[in-house]
Amino acid sequence: MAKLVPLFSSSRGNSYYVSGNASAILVDAGRNCKQIELALASNGLSMERVGAVFVTHEHTDHVSALKVLLKKYRLPVIATAGTLEQLIAGDKLPAGIACTVIEDEIDVGGFMVRRVQTSHDAAESCGFHITTPDGRRCAIVTDTGYLTDDARHAIGQSDLAVVESNHDIGMLRSGPYPYALQQRILSDIGHLSNRSCAEALPAFVNGGVTRIILAHLSGENNSADTALSEAMRSLSAAGMTADRDYIIDVAPPASIGKGMVF
Repeated sequence: MAKLVPLFSSSRGNSYYVSGNASAILVDAGRNCKQIELALASNGLSMERVGAVFVTHEHTDHVSALKVLLKKYRLPVIATAGTLEQLIAGDKLPAGIACTVIEDEIDVGGFMVRRVQTSHDAAESCGFHITTPDGRRCAIVTDTGYLTDDARHAIGQSDLAVVESNHDIGMLRSGPYPYALQQRILSDIGHLSNRSCAEALPAFVNGGVTRIILAHLSGENNSADTALSEAMRSLSAAGMTADRDYIIDVAPPASIGKGMVF
């Protein structure tokens, strides 16, 4: 049985646990080591099953736990060359830890993981398409200003898709963020809006994606209800019905019992 648990998902911290059979991998490690351990325990999970930590990019909300977590559990870290370079330069990794560059696809403990192109203001950001040891497929695509062709293809080839639905454009424009930060978020190297996410979903569901998790919601410029409503309106307008054609949920800032089997 394959399962994805969004341990943390917000601008304050991000981490996803993906399991299949008796093994697991971790994607990103935001927050701190203790918080990740507590989040795992709250969901009946453990680091003991994790074989590696994959990192999407070097921003703090995705890597703040890395140095302590990797030192404690001696796990390998896997990321693009640009991301690893930034992690080393920023002293985000413990000495002597195994670092592996993911150039295209890599097999870790029976998980086939392919990097997915994203568009973000980081050195060499990416998402991941993951095939679990029992043959189930999921895609994690967040922190991207738009959905690249590669991202659309990866999501379309998945049973479950974790897709960024970061902000409501109206809330962002009328909110507390300074203009320069608003423009950065709205740009092609920023974050995916509710609107852009929602517009893409019908094609994914029509292509066979049955499970969707909306992720990386802004605490200031979005809400779970706002993101979910816009996504479901788009799917409904395309003639699709929740719990018949698809299952959808929102990744909370911190998760207890919010995992999804796929």
